Amino acid sequence: MTAITLDDLQASVRDRSAFGELGHYFTLCHAFLTLIEETQPTRIISPTYHNYVFYQYSEAYGHRITRPLNINLFFESADDFKTAFERFITFLADLRRLQETVIDQDTKRDYLNSKEINKVVYTIQQSVGSIGDSFDNPNQSRKRVGQLFENLIKLIIQELGLECESRRVTVPIPGYPGYAMSYDLDLVFSRDKAIIASETELIHPAEVVGSVKTTSKDRIDKVFLDKYLLTQFLGREVRVIAIFLHDVQRARRGHSIFGINSTFKSNHFLGYTVALNRLDGVYYVDPRPEMVTDERLREEINDFQHFLTHDLWVLAGR
Repeated sequence: MTAITLDDLQASVRDRSAFGELGHYFTLCHAFLTLIEETQPTRIISPTYHNYVFYQYSEAYGHRITRPLNINLFFESADDFKTAFERFITFLADLRRLQETVIDQDTKRDYLNSKEINKVVYTIQQSVGSIGDSFDNPNQSRKRVGQLFENLIKLIIQELGLECESRRVTVPIPGYPGYAMSYDLDLVFSRDKAIIASETELIHPAEVVGSVKTTSKDRIDKVFLDKYLLTQFLGREVRVIAIFLHDVQRARRGHSIFGINSTFKSNHFLGYTVALNRLDGVYYVDPRPEMVTDERLREEINDFQHFLTHDLWVLAGR
């Protein structure tokens, strides 16, 4: 059997026909982790946040460097990831059956306390992103990496038995006949098959709009504005949530290029919350420390596991 190469994984990321099910993500991620274990690229620990590491690829790939990886969440062992992914799929089946009451089950307490849901989702997406970082021109893969995160979240929600699809809507501008604004919505989900097939029928009151991005950098204002405009144009409350992977990037610190910068703008976030409208939920797979320690931010932001096990069911059940 021929060993899988980084070229093979690059081809998988490019393949538009792939990733139609969660198993496809498992295959890619497991192959990437196996490759890392076998080839042992240089592993670099960030001097500013020691829980973040980088991998540097070989000369064949221009010594390119991956994005920062939070080892508190990232499985570096292919075997450990395989075991965790199997537990994750089993848990999703239980969650589909028990819905939000799953958090009250004594048999699930240890699993939920481990936060392994965040770890599995983070490892999958950061493996996709790290493969993207190996391209000759990482810009050519950036959009694809974002699309694959959006698709991953969609597949997880669908696995729970909810309706969930992306949608383009064209919203008439009140008072200006013949004028309209188009919106590409990352996700629209609902609990009881409220999804509307026709683009002209916009958004059903039972549906929730989700914005899914790998980072809030240069995007957070648009999420708040979308909720405001959709609510104004449709003349009723439109529920909008945001799901982000993380908010960190590599930065130069002195002579080192392996520092970590936060891309989360807390003052902007709170300003939009006060001046425009509160979002109906903001969730991170890898929350920044201040999102946990700051009381105001903690009121608005939670982790992805909380969304999946609680808020998803509350929002979709209204």
